[in-house]
Amino acid sequence: MKVLVAGAAGFIGSHLCDALLASGHQVTGVDNFVTGRNVNIRHLSNHESFRLVEHDITNPWTPDDQFDLVYHLASPASPVGYMRNSILTHLTNSIGTHNLIQIAQTMNAGFLFASTSEAYGDPEVHPQHESYFGNVNPVGPRSCYDESKRFGESLTMEYIRNFGLDGRIIRIFNTYGPRSDPDDGRVIPAFIMNALRDDPLTIFGDGQQTRSLCYVTDLVRGIIRAMEAPGTSGQVINLGNPDERSVQEIAETIIEACNSSSRISYEPAREDDPYLRCPDITRARSLLGWEPTIGIEEGLRATIEDLSSYVTSGDRPRPS
Repeated sequence: MKVLVAGAAGFIGSHLCDALLASGHQVTGVDNFVTGRNVNIRHLSNHESFRLVEHDITNPWTPDDQFDLVYHLASPASPVGYMRNSILTHLTNSIGTHNLIQIAQTMNAGFLFASTSEAYGDPEVHPQHESYFGNVNPVGPRSCYDESKRFGESLTMEYIRNFGLDGRIIRIFNTYGPRSDPDDGRVIPAFIMNALRDDPLTIFGDGQQTRSLCYVTDLVRGIIRAMEAPGTSGQVINLGNPDERSVQEIAETIIEACNSSSRISYEPAREDDPYLRCPDITRARSLLGWEPTIGIEEGLRATIEDLSSYVTSGDRPRPS
């Protein structure tokens, strides 16, 4: 099949391209490289079944090819990325989503909107299931991401209900693995980079807040299943690992895995940062036959090995 992946140079998007190509699909990747990184897809530059289009999906685009599937993973996704590009984040998840839906609708293609666990905000229900409406601050510092993703979900569902779009929505929980941006501020790459340099690991809050960490190849397997499995059109599906860990435990595990002399420091909690985060994946198990298989120890080894390339004799070379 011919597949369009928006956000192809992103952390998750690049792994999705790899998996689709490995399955024999022809893949067109689209990215504007605001937060996507060329290093993530450099290995695909000579792949006969991969083509890259540098384009901002908030602008009109008429593809020169026909697609069977459209994956929408385009958006800054880390707090550093979306706060630095707040207006673009709003537009990518609203106008950009509309543009991609129009492409999918015109071509009668399957459509997948990659939403986020941030749609639940700082949840009052735990673990989070898809029928929970969330507890989101609509005007807070994270709202450019939270609310634009919620809008993208709403727009997708309107096209499914009213215009017969073959669409589905996934809510992605914390994901980690190779190709993480070492500077995007997310907990795993930030902790690993500091541990590799023997610098303090900073926890914002008391350390008892939780995250549930899914290895990227597990997640990608779930994304593809969400698109291809029967009965997924019109569904909202959590994808994440219900193995819930405190941030304190995560920091201690990374220090040990890096054989680091780092210590843990504490700063005040950041505004609207979710205290508890854990997916209920009952729906993914029943609809997709999917659940994560890679444990945190195995996943961290691969992630540390990848990020260690940024630390050489105290320096931090930065692939472009």
